[in-house]
Amino acid sequence: MSETEVLAKLTEIFRDLFELPELVLDKNMSAEDIDEWDSVNHVMLVVEVERQFKIKFNTAEVEQMKNVGDLVQIIIGKVAA
Repeated sequence: MSETEVLAKLTEIFRDLFELPELVLDKNMSAEDIDEWDSVNHVMLVVEVERQFKIKFNTAEVEQMKNVGDLVQIIIGKVAA
């Protein structure tokens, strides 16, 4: 799965979860850029990403995610494995 494909799928997830249909996701975006991205929604985001991509994150991976780009790279690594 390519970076572009992962980012496109993540955009759909973010738009649905945060109820922001016009959101344009960028690899540099973080929780600081989206008002709705609080700690509760972060957990919901992780769960939904795991479900959609059929993967599981460990605690270290979740802690490592500082922005969307980090999330994309972790997903690519897990999907490829």
